[in-house]
Amino acid sequence: MNGVRAVVFDTDGVLLATAARHAAAWKETFDGCLPEWQPSHAGAPPRPFDPVREYRDLVDGRSRLDGVRAFLAARRIALPPGTPGDPPGCATVHAVAARKEEVFSAMLRTDGVRAFDDVRPALRELRRRTIRCAAVSASRHARSLLQAADLTGHFDALVDGRDAAALNLPGKPDPALFLEAAGRLGVPPAHTAVVEDALAGVEAGRRGRFRLVVGLDREADPHMTDTLRAHGADMVLPGLVGLPAVLEGEHT
Repeated sequence: MNGVRAVVFDTDGVLLATAARHAAAWKETFDGCLPEWQPSHAGAPPRPFDPVREYRDLVDGRSRLDGVRAFLAARRIALPPGTPGDPPGCATVHAVAARKEEVFSAMLRTDGVRAFDDVRPALRELRRRTIRCAAVSASRHARSLLQAADLTGHFDALVDGRDAAALNLPGKPDPALFLEAAGRLGVPPAHTAVVEDALAGVEAGRRGRFRLVVGLDREADPHMTDTLRAHGADMVLPGLVGLPAVLEGEHT
């Protein structure tokens, strides 16, 4: 068999409807710190975090620390790195990452988590076709969220932010998380597909030389579709309904 034998799925925005919550948590985090980092000049407050464009371009798909670093670099804000023990705040990179973690965790306690409606049917069909599946996320919450959504039984492997920290794996757009997942599935990248909704994620799939990189644009936004392709997606789908059929064409 020379085609696709496995699929590695991103979690937030692909399997779970948590991307909007991540964007809101980043916005609350950054907007709360921006007045401290960039005091008002001539009465004009600092420009708020854009939960669409800046979320997509700077933090989506990245680890919390990498997301903080990317945003600070884009705004030309310099902060000391700090240490992993820093409490939530605005004074260091680690403190800002902890602040985002605190905000996001509070949102989850209030709102819970759900899987997209097309996830279970797609995963069941892939299992029927004997295609192995893994879930990947830069988030340390991914394993518990997938358990809460009752999805873990559909996957043969899971790599999350805790695994990345334990193994010292770099975050996306480095392909290390995807390569680790493919290794756990026992299928080389040349026979594995990646499904991602984040720009950093499709770029990671391309860098990892996976057989097929599928971008997911659940909003069916033509600009986002083009941008996903520009970052490395071989094709872009509006959801997972059509994924098994697409992979069937790559299966033999």
